[in-house]
Amino acid sequence: MNSIIRKMLKVILAVCLVILLAVVVYLAYVFLTYSRIEDNLPLTVEGTAEETAQTNTEYRIISYNAGFGAYTADFTFFMDEGKESRARSKESVESCISSIADTALEMSPDITLFQELDTDADRSWHVEETQIVKNAFAQRGNYDTVFAQNYHSAYLMYPLNEPHGASDAGLLTVSRFTVTSSLRRSLPIATNVKKFLDLDRCYSISRIPVQNQKELIVINTHLSAYGTDAEQGNQQLEMLFADMKAEYDKGNYVICGGDFNHDFTGSSREYFNSGTDKEYSWCHPFPAEVIPEGFSRCMDYTESMTATSRYTNEPYNENSFVIILDGFIISDNVDCTYVQNIDTGYQYTDHNPVLMKFMLKE
Repeated sequence: MNSIIRKMLKVILAVCLVILLAVVVYLAYVFLTYSRIEDNLPLTVEGTAEETAQTNTEYRIISYNAGFGAYTADFTFFMDEGKESRARSKESVESCISSIADTALEMSPDITLFQELDTDADRSWHVEETQIVKNAFAQRGNYDTVFAQNYHSAYLMYPLNEPHGASDAGLLTVSRFTVTSSLRRSLPIATNVKKFLDLDRCYSISRIPVQNQKELIVINTHLSAYGTDAEQGNQQLEMLFADMKAEYDKGNYVICGGDFNHDFTGSSREYFNSGTDKEYSWCHPFPAEVIPEGFSRCMDYTESMTATSRYTNEPYNENSFVIILDGFIISDNVDCTYVQNIDTGYQYTDHNPVLMKFMLKE
């Protein structure tokens, strides 16, 4: 009997050692393969756009977070207390991304800023989402495109029943105007273990010539969300605003759009979720005090207050926690003539697009 017990203990010990070894090897893989993309990286501009921006002419720009093509209205995400970690099928991803591109095109944009488009990821069935968007726009006219990678994770084994996997993703800027150059700026991120969930945050700075010899500087950004503390969030904004102010001081026009992962208006959490006691790191009020002189948020919504993001702990419904995270910040030589968050019912992503009409002042 004792020999049987000893054999069982040896087997249990061997299994534990194998599991421990596997965990150690996996953690070593995650740490050793981690790297950040270099700062001040020139980006490749592709496309056939030939137009130059004009002053005193109304144009349209859209910001749209695509949610890596996973978020149908009933999708719930494991990092939001939901259940799912991957899109439900390749066909669902293709349908969502195609619908997102079509939704944007229906608004006849001159410039579109997309966030969270996967190029090769387990979570989105390895669909090259940027190509779907590029093809959709190419069928409607001549556009320049710029892609900035902000996610290149190792294979994440969590959750164990359906690992999130490895991901490559980023920001896509699409412009009807010629983009002469574009630059990728790496944002400050967490330095502890949280960095493995914080993507490789960045923003892209794209330059568009204007007929008065100035430039329209278009910035596409997606700030940190999960595990962000106020200090890190402010560091990201301070870096972003420093670049924006430098361009404004040169006499250029500046438009920054994207997913700011802050309560963009500072009060939308209470406006849409009256009485809630929920607090999340990704919806702290936007720190208006860090906005430099000469810049402002576009918040004078033309039609109504509409949320741009839903919490995906449950399928979308009338009681879902929603908030405004997305929007535009402009220099005061840009005139915002219209801004509206567009209600799509979160059919294709966990975000709604933001449409702004603007004019460059002479």
